Amino acid sequence: MSQLDTRKLGANDPCWCGSGRKFKRCHKVATDRVQRATVTPMRPVPAGIERPHYAASGGTSRRDEAMVKSPEVVDRMRRTGRAAAQILRQLGAAVAPGVSTDELDVACHEACIAAGGYPSPLNYGAFPKSVCTSVNEVICHGIPDTRQLRDGDIVNLDVTLFREGVHGDTNATFLVGTVDDASRHLVRVTRECLERGIAAVRPGRPVSDIGRAIQAHAEANRLAVVRSFVGHGVGTEFHTAPEVLHYYDPRASVVMEPGMTFTIEPMIAAGAWQHRLWDDGWTAVTVDGRRSAQFEHTVIVTDDGVEVLTLHPDRAWSGWLG
Repeated sequence: MSQLDTRKLGANDPCWCGSGRKFKRCHKVATDRVQRATVTPMRPVPAGIERPHYAASGGTSRRDEAMVKSPEVVDRMRRTGRAAAQILRQLGAAVAPGVSTDELDVACHEACIAAGGYPSPLNYGAFPKSVCTSVNEVICHGIPDTRQLRDGDIVNLDVTLFREGVHGDTNATFLVGTVDDASRHLVRVTRECLERGIAAVRPGRPVSDIGRAIQAHAEANRLAVVRSFVGHGVGTEFHTAPEVLHYYDPRASVVMEPGMTFTIEPMIAAGAWQHRLWDDGWTAVTVDGRRSAQFEHTVIVTDDGVEVLTLHPDRAWSGWLG
């Protein structure tokens, strides 16, 4: 059988290429890859909404912010982070087959404004939308477009809200309709990787402890940690020091101190961890077309451990909880 006859194959049939693997685990991955669709124009933000410094220029972070935040800044981050979590929960509830990622962007844009804030991704480095929507093999930074979600997809929604002069950054991966067991396993383990990373936060310890915990759990479950994208400091700037690797590297030697705020956002792949970038300059996909999932929280190092700043007010996780 040739590759041209793949429409005759069922998902559980032997692959046409002779690998001995099921079609759904081999070349069906390639034929099912996400295809880009139409990106609608950038949406306006009302004049009364406070904007980050890059909103008009399309610039990025200045990266001149202290890693340890004052109690007053932390209070603002706590409020903004909880508001971001509420928006993420709202968007997740809208995920369903037939819903386009552009529709989710509209919902995020309107929810940020309703919360009195600015959607941080909008025009950051000229990113054209208010949320990142990363479907299936898209690792991160997917640009919302008119593609409709399909039954069996997974989608990561990355929400960041700028309000009270600070950013609250969080994301979660959601299941679309009926999802196969391998994808459910990927999403579950990815959420557990974030939990392990958060649990590793302790004052006086290097940030490499976070990556060590995440990598150990991912690889114990036969999954791979994407290495090209990292967690980051966050506060009045969207992205700043320190970098937080999601795999172990002893060179990640920044010592965690009380008052430090940063994101932990592991991206975990079902296959190869390497990525390639679409020519839009943003969308990162796995090189082998296999799926990737991600979860993220903004945290602060405390005197005796860690506090999550982007938990929903009901203290429950956003995203799939299966």
